[in-house]
Amino acid sequence: MSGQDAGWTEAFLEMMAVERAAAKNTLTAYAKDLEDARGFLAARGPGLDRATAEDVEAYFAALGARGLSPATAARRRASLRQFYRFVLGEGWRADDPSRRVDAPRKGRPLPKVLSREEVDRLIAAATARDGGQGLRLACMIELIYASGLRVSELTALPLSALARDPAYLIVNGKGGKERLAPLNGAAREAVRAWLEARKDFLPKGDAGNPWLFPSRGKARRLTPRRFAQLLDEAAADAGIDPARVSPHVLRHAFATHLLEGGADLRVVQTLLGHADIATTQIYTHVAEDRLAEVVATKHPLGRKS
Repeated sequence: MSGQDAGWTEAFLEMMAVERAAAKNTLTAYAKDLEDARGFLAARGPGLDRATAEDVEAYFAALGARGLSPATAARRRASLRQFYRFVLGEGWRADDPSRRVDAPRKGRPLPKVLSREEVDRLIAAATARDGGQGLRLACMIELIYASGLRVSELTALPLSALARDPAYLIVNGKGGKERLAPLNGAAREAVRAWLEARKDFLPKGDAGNPWLFPSRGKARRLTPRRFAQLLDEAAADAGIDPARVSPHVLRHAFATHLLEGGADLRVVQTLLGHADIATTQIYTHVAEDRLAEVVATKHPLGRKS
């Protein structure tokens, strides 16, 4: 990487961290995307700093020919576009070589969704696990399904947030933004049952552990990765393909089932903590597909071949 390429990339990542409050994982993804573009452009000669519109166009075309997933290719295009907009804004280049290249329209994949009956089976399978292990897993599933929590938000819940049996949580979401997350009766009952067993899961010498789901690990709380593993096990026990189940799929189920029940899209946006309603609108397509399937398979005329 040329000194100028490296300096511009470092400045861009610093801007994203300081001004945009980008998370560490996001910054890592930007760095990898720009390194991928730099490698391609360097092979053509100019590098990031001197690339022409034709060079960028060739890179974008190559992404499609490399067998990358549509999502990965789209993210790499978007990363390079943001980088060149920043460079142009800083006055380091007089042009934006990515501007003239139209981004291909990308069909957004619909999220996987579990039916209400499958969620019930998943909770039942979790509850059936031995002792406190089952109570903990059932509590975590109930909390995500009742409130639409992100897995990072779930595992970071402090004990103090639920110690007094609240009807809702105050969740610190992306970008440090707070939102209210409701708790239904089933979730509150699951929390009460878990709190009775929680003391048996405290690491030795860590009686003051502040997390709702404590762990012996370095973070002192259950990790998203471990929760996902336990969820896979519960799915298998419930007779559901584990590939269809993840913490994020439970969040999808929360949103989709709300919309199917008649909830307003703006309400669902608020509950999910989406900054842009366009992100929430993907669930309307899922709900429409599910409703169309019901009509096709359950309606007397729809069943006729």
